[in-house]
Amino acid sequence: MMQKMWAPYKKGFKSWLRLEKSLSDHSVEAYLHDIEMLTQFLELRGWNFSPEQLELEHLQQFTRWIAELGMTQASQARILSGLRSFYKYCWAEQIIRADPTVLLESPKLKRTLPDTLSFEEIELIIGAIDRSKPEGERNKAILETMYSCGLRVSEVVGLQISCLFLEEGYIRVVGKGNKERLVPIGENAIRQIGIYRGHSRNFLTIRPGAEDILFLNRRGGPLSRVMIFLMIKDLAAKAGIRKSISPHTFRHSFATHLVEGGADLRAVQEMLGHESITTTEIYTHLDREFLRKTLANHHPAFRLSH
Repeated sequence: MMQKMWAPYKKGFKSWLRLEKSLSDHSVEAYLHDIEMLTQFLELRGWNFSPEQLELEHLQQFTRWIAELGMTQASQARILSGLRSFYKYCWAEQIIRADPTVLLESPKLKRTLPDTLSFEEIELIIGAIDRSKPEGERNKAILETMYSCGLRVSEVVGLQISCLFLEEGYIRVVGKGNKERLVPIGENAIRQIGIYRGHSRNFLTIRPGAEDILFLNRRGGPLSRVMIFLMIKDLAAKAGIRKSISPHTFRHSFATHLVEGGADLRAVQEMLGHESITTTEIYTHLDREFLRKTLANHHPAFRLSH
């Protein structure tokens, strides 16, 4: 009964996520699973409610139920995010007159601040590249581009030559949900991409379908994310850096250095391709920690009191 009642809403929500939000099939299925959990809860309670009949108190009981199932706070928060998206769809389609999720509280998540590299540490890692090897110039171009543009590792491996506007100082990046953004690129990265393309890339036999991919492996095919992860781990070890480092560390460092330098948070959000400003706000926490350490190291009164 409940499944039959909710089927049209789920179908409409699925189309909305694909067409309006341009989400991947995996993300769409995750959101639909959240709504499936809600309908399971309603069935267990014996509540034959449609979306417009649900009120805040019903959803609060649902949040308590998923907590009792033993889900982590992060999983609970993600499910509630799915519910909020569902009710945004219902509001957009005028299925509801009021959104019951507006006052629905998410579990408080502890935000762990990721390791960040200083500019000097990034230079040490890049300096550890053996440029006498065929892949040396490519690896330097990858790291210069990652740090210059704050790219996700998936965006680096998918970067296309047709998306490079180097004379204008920009690249076009295809991010999550196939959303495109223009990102400024620095002189070092531009120069190194030119060296890589003019030398080692020119000597590769490029596989069919990979002609427009910028960074290629020695067999002329696209790089994998794992290859970049292993390359960065290896270079960090050679540079004597013992922090927990991944490709994402370069993205975090890019954003942190911008915020520390006084960049507008909205501009950082735009360059990172974050859909929500709240995702970018973690860098204000990093910035405050940077300011606290600066005071502790350089302010005499602060040093005396600690």
